[in-house]
Order: sequence, then structure tokens, then C-alpha cells
Amino acid sequence: MTRLIRFKLSAYARSHRLFQPAVGLLLMLVIFYSTLTPPGKELSSYADSAGLLIVVFAWAARSLLDTEPAAQRLVSMTAAGGPGREIGAGLLAAFAVNLAFAAIAVVTPLLHGFAATPAPGDVARGAVLHLLGLTAGTALGALTSQPIMPSPAASMLTLFGGYVALLLVSLTPVGRFTVPVMPWMRAANDGVLDTVLLPVAAAALLWSAAGLIAYTRLRRTRP
Repeated sequence: MTRLIRFKLSAYARSHRLFQPAVGLLLMLVIFYSTLTPPGKELSSYADSAGLLIVVFAWAARSLLDTEPAAQRLVSMTAAGGPGREIGAGLLAAFAVNLAFAAIAVVTPLLHGFAATPAPGDVARGAVLHLLGLTAGTALGALTSQPIMPSPAASMLTLFGGYVALLLVSLTPVGRFTVPVMPWMRAANDGVLDTVLLPVAAAALLWSAAGLIAYTRLRRTRP
């Protein structure tokens, strides 16, 4: 399993697909921190970053899972001893890439982006929100990957359309029961994130887990 994860990460890097979401991440960070965030607004900046970067996390997961052709996936399944390990290795590799992207998003403003050094608690909350964002993004990217959606055009349209729908739904009263991107942004801006962080995290993780389970079941029936 570990060797298969390394193989997938190596193939992803060598294919240069990694650079596409990486450039997207850097552009988003440049936009976020082109002007210094004023003191006291660090947590709201992290909350916005975690929500808006979901589309980058989804893009990275999708492109990683698209790297191997169908024949190579069958070889990997055989070498791993079954589809379960191959599917798990792909998802863990996608999580690893997105974890690195999230770490960059959390650390970058500490080096250049914040006018003042935020409290350690705000950095920790920002890291938690980015973890929620990368989990949701990985699930969305997996569900739009080539084994599930063979058409690249339909896949990209579904990825970006799904992200926009996610944002729009989270603006409605039922948004707190889906992936609550806008609720956590509003709570961070209002200074009440701690009061909603637990239900927000539970909802985000629940829907992300449902998406990953759906991906796993669909992948077992596809080459």
C-alpha cells in the first residue's frame, strides 16, 4: 500500500499534472494576500481561504486520480491484491497532496500576508478549517475523476458546477446541514466561530465521508 501510494505520487509529479492545481493555489494566495490582512482579521481570512480553496483541492484530487490510464489501474489492483487497496492508495495519495497544499495556505500568510502575528489559537482554527476544506475538496474531486466521469469536459463542468452549487446551498437555511462553507465564513467574520465549529465540522465530515463512500462503491464497478 505504501509503495503504491509512492508510485501514484511519483506518477502524478512526473506527469506535470501537479503544476496545474499548484498554480491555481498560488494565484489564489496572491489574491488573498496582495494586501496585508489587518490585525484581528486573521481568522476570517483563514476561513475565507479554507472555503474558496475547496475548488483547488478538488482539482488536485481529480487530476491525481486521472493520472493513471485504465490499464495501469488494473495492474495496480492486481499488484495490490484487490481493488480496495488500489482505491485506498489513490485516495490517500490525493489527501497527501491536498494536505501539502493546505499547509502552504496556512503557513504562507504567517510569512507574508498578515500585518500582525495571529494568536496560536487562531492559527489552529485556521488549520482545522483547511482540513475540512481539503476533505470536502478531495471527495468532490474523486467523484468527478475519470473512472467515474470519463468525459473530461463533463468532469470539469461538474467539478466547478458542484462547487458553485455547494456555495449557493450553504447560503440557504439548510446550508448548515450540508458542507457549511458560508456558515463558517460568516461565523469567523462575526467572531463566533467557536460556537459553531463542532456542528460545522460534523456536517462537513459527514458529507465528505458520504462522497468518498460513494466514490469507493462506484470505483469497484469501474476499471
